[in-house]
Amino acid sequence: MMRKKIIAGNWKMNMTPTAAVELTNTLKPLVANEEVDVVFCVPAIDIIPVVKACEGTNIQVGAENMYFEESGAYTGEISPEMLTDAGVKYVVLGHSERREYFGETNEDVNKKVLKAFEHNITPIMCCGETLDQREQGITMDFIRQQVKVGFLNVTVDQAKTAIIAYEPIWAIGTGKTATADQAEEVCKGIRDCIAEIYDRDTAEQIRIQYGGSVNGKNAAELFAQPDIDGGLVGGASLKEDFGEIVHW
Repeated sequence: MMRKKIIAGNWKMNMTPTAAVELTNTLKPLVANEEVDVVFCVPAIDIIPVVKACEGTNIQVGAENMYFEESGAYTGEISPEMLTDAGVKYVVLGHSERREYFGETNEDVNKKVLKAFEHNITPIMCCGETLDQREQGITMDFIRQQVKVGFLNVTVDQAKTAIIAYEPIWAIGTGKTATADQAEEVCKGIRDCIAEIYDRDTAEQIRIQYGGSVNGKNAAELFAQPDIDGGLVGGASLKEDFGEIVHW
């Protein structure tokens, strides 16, 4: 089956609200491509101005994180209802930086994934191995655990609409990219894991992105792979190069 590609920019902790609107206005004509889903995942403080700047375009806006409670005494956190009210359609969950710097566990990510679905926000659930894990030959063991715990109690219908982003930690912001074959091997392994949890039909519908130093030069080869359905793009999403990736 033909899955629609999804190219999402993860801005990380960059762009003031003023700069975010300027960047959005620069990118709007460059990412106008109805054949793919285009998402800007932006810092929380930028969401409202970027949603406004994207009105009438093909760009959807996503958040970079979300808490798994509805409201309450969780200083500094952002609830799913806050995101939906602001116009958010997607949320990045379990990024390796959240796991490494802020101690997020697979169980935390699972709670967030379930809560996102409750509020009709599409989760972009990240998974990926370190260089040590790859060299030890345990890449798929590690990633399968992330996927299996991350999708605990997610229904079949929900799983079909989810997005998984495979991001080898050793390729994030390093300039090193997994080869197209390496990326395809893991993305196929993730699809097989989803088939085990649910069924082959669900696995064929779920979209799996590759992320990790994606740029205008390597996007075409990566996205040509049968199990890679687009990219979660870091640094290049903050530049005009993002247009080249969207039009690979």
